[in-house]
Amino acid sequence: MSDAAAYHDPRQASLRRTALISANLAAFLTPFMSSAINVAMPSIGKEFSMSAVALGWVATAFMLLAAMCLVPLGRIADLVGRKRVFAAGLGVHTAATVLAALAPSGAVLIAARGLQGIGGAMIFGTAIALLTSVFPAGERGRVLGLNTAATYLGLSLGPVLGGFFVRGWGWRSIFWATALVSLAALVLVLLKLKGEWAEARGEGFDWAGSALFGSGLVSLMYGFSRLPSRPGLVLTVAGLAALAAFARVETRARSPILDLRLFGANRIFLFSNLAALVNYSSTWAVGFLLSLYLQYIKGLPPQQAGLVLMAQPVMMALSSPFAGRLSDRSEPRTIASLGMGLTAASLLLFGFLRPGTPFPIIVGGLAVLGLGFGLFSSPNTNAVMGSVETRFYGVASATLGTMRLSGQMMSAGVMMMLFSLFLGRNPIIPELYPVFLAAVRTPFIFYAALCAAGVFASLARGTRPAGVRT
Repeated sequence: MSDAAAYHDPRQASLRRTALISANLAAFLTPFMSSAINVAMPSIGKEFSMSAVALGWVATAFMLLAAMCLVPLGRIADLVGRKRVFAAGLGVHTAATVLAALAPSGAVLIAARGLQGIGGAMIFGTAIALLTSVFPAGERGRVLGLNTAATYLGLSLGPVLGGFFVRGWGWRSIFWATALVSLAALVLVLLKLKGEWAEARGEGFDWAGSALFGSGLVSLMYGFSRLPSRPGLVLTVAGLAALAAFARVETRARSPILDLRLFGANRIFLFSNLAALVNYSSTWAVGFLLSLYLQYIKGLPPQQAGLVLMAQPVMMALSSPFAGRLSDRSEPRTIASLGMGLTAASLLLFGFLRPGTPFPIIVGGLAVLGLGFGLFSSPNTNAVMGSVETRFYGVASATLGTMRLSGQMMSAGVMMMLFSLFLGRNPIIPELYPVFLAAVRTPFIFYAALCAAGVFASLARGTRPAGVRT
């Protein structure tokens, strides 16, 4: 069968449609849960009498476990089959979400969120690899743009629907609703997604490298979030040492979980992942910081603050499919670099927030931030996935996911470190609002500078070879 005939084969069309729907449902799940549960935190804390630190672990447990497992599970997906790992991830995520909905204590809820992180790693470590395996090169940008839009749709709807569920049926209803969507995606994959993709089948698995990678990354991310305390410094240094040992082990392993030659010999892969790390390190804390600013300084209730913050993810969802299609026809680095530049400009704007800053400026800044992130994300993903061989799709997808989670943790770490320096352990009371506002502005200045430097990392990736469509 010719390539053209294969493309128009109804069975192949059905396969691509099923892969796209299931991957987009999965892409919706994690950001929806993360943003919706933020609205439920006060209710959860009240029911379980949890401290602020313990509530922080409800979010952190997911990110730590997901980051720890992403690359090893991406390698396993290349070995045993991406659909198999994707379906298993949906199963684990569904079971963990039900456990969270039934949690009798805060400790069980945190454990369930950690289990969700493992399932999440299996899902978004393979979803992009599945789409890249199923769709032809000329359509990947469009498809990845739709997948990115599904992610931002989850971010947009999470606070609104989360508030609706909490008010109507309590915080547990968020988990029940998410479990139903996760279960629907699992049933769709098991019944309709035919075939398997495992181009690295038969190769070995590097257990020592996997252990060093997981322990090093968790130590680094958790330690960074505890800076500038002494335990935070010790954990950060230990994490860096473990990752250095991991790099040494991987260069000698016969079947590494992460072939470091992808970074050394593949300029596009190296700098696209670096750009992703910088971008997420610069932007993750924006919603948290502006939510505090809007509620403490501007005096908005949570619901109205959530509506203002929606400007960013809505613009992300609108711009991502367009940017993805554009990256199929144009150079991805140009589009992604433009997006990074817009992001830096909007972050700089927020570095000059005042008590009297007009709402149209705040909403406009969020819209520009959303546009910048939308222009960056799907073309950058397209560049990463188009730069590697098919047998590395799982590892490439997982590496990109690790950059995202690592960046989010670094963003949170910088924010908490600066808050500690400005406010110490003091509560946010009206007498400290001027100091608090300075603590909000300073991270934005830092993030803007970091994102501006990231433009150069984005441009440094080079252009794809002539005639190659990512």
